[in-house]
Amino acid sequence: MRDGVAEVNARVSRPEAPLTSSSGGQIWQADRYAKHAHFVPALAQPVLDLLNPQPGERILDLGCGDGVLTEKIAACGAQVIGVDAAPDMVDAARKRGLDVNLMDGSALSFKHEFDAVFSNAALHWMKSDPDAVIAGVARALKPGGRFVAEMGGHGCVAAITVAIIAVMRRYGIDARPLIPWYFPTVDAYRGRLERQGFIVDYIELIPRPTPLPTDMAGWLEVFAESFFGHLTAEQRAPARDEVIDLLRAVLCDERGRWTGDYIRLRFAARVV
Repeated sequence: MRDGVAEVNARVSRPEAPLTSSSGGQIWQADRYAKHAHFVPALAQPVLDLLNPQPGERILDLGCGDGVLTEKIAACGAQVIGVDAAPDMVDAARKRGLDVNLMDGSALSFKHEFDAVFSNAALHWMKSDPDAVIAGVARALKPGGRFVAEMGGHGCVAAITVAIIAVMRRYGIDARPLIPWYFPTVDAYRGRLERQGFIVDYIELIPRPTPLPTDMAGWLEVFAESFFGHLTAEQRAPARDEVIDLLRAVLCDERGRWTGDYIRLRFAARVV
């Protein structure tokens, strides 16, 4: 166990809701994630390059999931601590020998401890209070520390979201309030960062059509469970099939390969 981890564990608080989840029933399972969503860490090299971790730096991986990227950062010689609020993902990361703790992203308890905070594909799940998340990151950083992250941006999975809303409406449910993701514009997120005292050095929306490793059923199983949890057990499978049928014409090619309509928001900011 690396220096400082005991102190971190002493400050960990149990989350009110998963760090990378909504309160509407999203459940994260490491084996399911590895099967259907391993593209998430596999496509993260550009944001790792933006982070540019250095030997000896102390880095917080916010929403670290199963620790694939945490492990890569540690391999650069940095001292990395990961936090996530999904217990199964935390367990999977700990099995890699990483220092990972169960903690709510909107209630980070660190104070001026890190040279950098890194986050990949997690901030858009912290929908309930994005400002509290950013404030916690600012508080966790040393003076001059940097916040480097990639998350879903405005328009991300728009086709998938519209298909889900349309199908749920057929079952008498308005799914718009159930959307578990926060996909901001550049202007909106830059404003949030600046209001918490960050200087934004770089921020950009990046269209990134993403081939899915399995199919749309697998994607819905991993990422859209919170919608279908509002249906009866008998309704869920037919509803998923209806969503898949609606999306087939626009997200599935002639060989049956599915592509997610992803748009990423990538940024680098620093505290003074």
